[in-house]
Amino acid sequence: MERSAGDRTASALFAGFRALGLFSNDIPHVVRFSALKRRFCVTTCVGKSFHTYDVQKLSLVAVSNSLPQDICCMAADGRLVFAAYGNVFSAFARNKEVVHTFKGHKAEIHLLQPFGDHVISVDTDSILIIWHIYSEEEYLQLSFDKSVFKISAILHPSTYLNKILLGSEQGSLQLWNVKSNKLLYTFAGWKVGVTALQQAPAVDVVAVGLMSGQIIIHNIKFDETLMKFRQDWGPITSISFRTDGHPVMAAGSPCGHIGLWDLEDKKLINQMRNAHSTAIAGLTFLHREPLLVTNGADNALRIWIFDGPTGEGRLLRFRMGHSAPLTKIRYYGQNGQQILSASQDGTLQSFSTVHEKFNKSLGHGLINKKRVKRKGLQNVMSVRLPPITKFAAEEARESDWDGIIACHQGKLSCSTWNYQRSTIGAYFLKPKELKKDDITATAVDITSCGNFAVIGLSSGAVDVYNMQSGIHRGSFGKDQAHKGSVRGVAVDGLNQLTITTGSEGVLKFWNFKNKVLIHSVSLDSSPNMMLLHRDSGILGLALDDFSITVLDIETRKIVREFSGHQGQINDMAFSPDGRWLISASMDCSIRTWDLPSGCLIDSFLLDSAPLNVTMSPTGDFLATSHVDHLGIYLWSNISLYSVVSLRPLPTDYVPSVVMLPGTCQTQDVELLEETTEPSDEMIEYDSPEQLNEQLVTLSLLPESRWKNLLNLDVIKKKNKPKEPPKVPKSAPFFIPTVPGLVPRYAAPEQNSNPQQSKVVNLGILAQKSDFCLKLEEGLVNNKYEAALNLLKELGPSGIETELRSLSPDCGGSVEVMKSFLKMIRMMLDKKRDFELAQAYLALFLKLHLKMLPSEPVLLEEMTKLSSQLEENWIHLQSLFSQSMCVLNYIKSALL
Repeated sequence: MERSAGDRTASALFAGFRALGLFSNDIPHVVRFSALKRRFCVTTCVGKSFHTYDVQKLSLVAVSNSLPQDICCMAADGRLVFAAYGNVFSAFARNKEVVHTFKGHKAEIHLLQPFGDHVISVDTDSILIIWHIYSEEEYLQLSFDKSVFKISAILHPSTYLNKILLGSEQGSLQLWNVKSNKLLYTFAGWKVGVTALQQAPAVDVVAVGLMSGQIIIHNIKFDETLMKFRQDWGPITSISFRTDGHPVMAAGSPCGHIGLWDLEDKKLINQMRNAHSTAIAGLTFLHREPLLVTNGADNALRIWIFDGPTGEGRLLRFRMGHSAPLTKIRYYGQNGQQILSASQDGTLQSFSTVHEKFNKSLGHGLINKKRVKRKGLQNVMSVRLPPITKFAAEEARESDWDGIIACHQGKLSCSTWNYQRSTIGAYFLKPKELKKDDITATAVDITSCGNFAVIGLSSGAVDVYNMQSGIHRGSFGKDQAHKGSVRGVAVDGLNQLTITTGSEGVLKFWNFKNKVLIHSVSLDSSPNMMLLHRDSGILGLALDDFSITVLDIETRKIVREFSGHQGQINDMAFSPDGRWLISASMDCSIRTWDLPSGCLIDSFLLDSAPLNVTMSPTGDFLATSHVDHLGIYLWSNISLYSVVSLRPLPTDYVPSVVMLPGTCQTQDVELLEETTEPSDEMIEYDSPEQLNEQLVTLSLLPESRWKNLLNLDVIKKKNKPKEPPKVPKSAPFFIPTVPGLVPRYAAPEQNSNPQQSKVVNLGILAQKSDFCLKLEEGLVNNKYEAALNLLKELGPSGIETELRSLSPDCGGSVEVMKSFLKMIRMMLDKKRDFELAQAYLALFLKLHLKMLPSEPVLLEEMTKLSSQLEENWIHLQSLFSQSMCVLNYIKSALL
């Protein structure tokens, strides 16, 4: 049955599992104290959900359920976490599930403030609403004129009962009593917009951060400014005070620097430059601890400890992902637990699919690492390598020398990296003599033994280098391997063949050892990328005309061609067994092609174009990266744990859009249940009892029911006990006595008639069995299905008893025996239960062979049955002989 376009709503092969490498965004974090565990927790936002980490080890405690939209602000009290999205905000219990939802705003919410049993929310139209948390009802609503007082910050001053302090973009501040709904006082401000409000450790004192970079320490009881500080890094993003005995204030800036101010000496004591590569979203000193928690939009969460003599902070713990979109991802190793990823931020990182504690960063590539260490350059950015565009990795010799080779954007030299030491390697591989300066490395590969790297250049040259020594080991071709830019290089698993392809549309096969050209293939279009599955020798080529060509490197011929993508193909991946080819394109689709059948078996769309796809070596996950996304998204392979029908998709199939998985593993369970219920993919196929009337069909009975029917006497003799079982002598519970004056025990009863026969009278068994009755009915109506079904239900001993009772000596008759032979003929005619017919007939002949020739009726029936048996067997024997002949030819012929 062919599917129409609307039969399926999502991918049949892949289900969203979770996202890796997401730790923080531009929403300020929230620090809470867990009274149950007696430790601090920090909550960071990652798109539509938030993570909660234990500060002590920075281990992930919980991942919240996903919200319909991206979170725009967060707040928390001792029990609940509040997260706003759009004009709605929700309260989460246990850092996981939504327990309350508050609706009433008409504009986007940008401030939240817990307030005892109430929570205050402010939207961009400067409408302030106070909600009762448990009843979800409005307690009070305040409206402000945006042109006069647009709320930009909110604070509940310590010990100020029922009062809140509001800061505005116009610069003024207002103190309100929310219980009586009264404006108590208006602070004139400093004619600059307020960006941050923070309670100081001293009562009545508040720190006010301004757009100009000024920090005002202000006493709100007497409306007096105590001190002023100024940072030249732009607006103040967040403020926090140390409470462990040191009068220090920290202030964040949009350029990633943190200023540390001494409140006693009223001076700047330290600068934490480049604490984050983007703006400081939030910073918080833990209560009575020398620890500072910071997060930023660079996808990093860091904890700094202040234990130095000069009061500077050093990095204690961190969770960090990529701060810019990814350029390349590939699984590393054979266990499928590590994914290497390169990003536009210039770093190479490894993410674990098992636990975040196994993540590690290989760092930025430096042009001269020794010189930077020796001279201690302040401006490290000037010596950093450009982002990695392509890389290849092999773990075979990772403990001996570098196992990763990478080419960089706009650079000729390729860098080596060491995964075990988590650092850039010792060599930069590039040819010594070049006539042009604008040549760059465009393709790389590393051999399966880990000894050689093959690098293709934009000039068309392809060079081989030794990974251990970095020495140039030869080039393919005289001057260049291709006339155009090299688009892909690959080496087979045995280092026999090197395959290269160029932008001129030619695919070339080279001898790896002597660098001699073996064969070349002209392609229909210029190739975009190339991928080799080493185990099967299958080569995939993505062409510029949005089609895919598949070649066999043994025969060097095109074996499959796929078309259907509407945009440039960014990446491809083979399944571990080489049966599937998965392609990702700029048309926002991921398609799965079945190589044996040459058909498209799965396709789904995403809301962001996929840039990379890679399949786990164990086949359990597909990993993808996307345009403008910082994370790696894992998709579980449904075929490993569910029945999937791999039917070809029709040409008019329209794939549907699938949401990217979140960081929570269980968020898409309900969606999967809905999509799998109506799908015809899960309909089980019921096989008929017989596929065709001309086909010989066997029964479904186990062999023990029919295989040993002829050997029952041998089996019974073998299993016969050597001596009869002895009845144990057991005394009765109450010993019988003879009634009388003198108590005497009663003697046991003796067998009064020892000569009594133990042979049962056959007259008792004269009643016919159900099988005999069904055979007699079959003589009348010529239907034997009921009799056959009765025989199928019996065991070997029961079958022998029934067949033995068919003879006249055992209560049967010649007519019943004739009916049995007719039942066997019926089974052979229909060609069903073929082995049962042979076994039953063989036992029948063994039991009644002596009397069959003396009965003409039975002899005539046996003659018909014999010819029918011979005809069926000759047909089967010819088929067996033909099959054996073909198998012997395949085994012995030289292909």
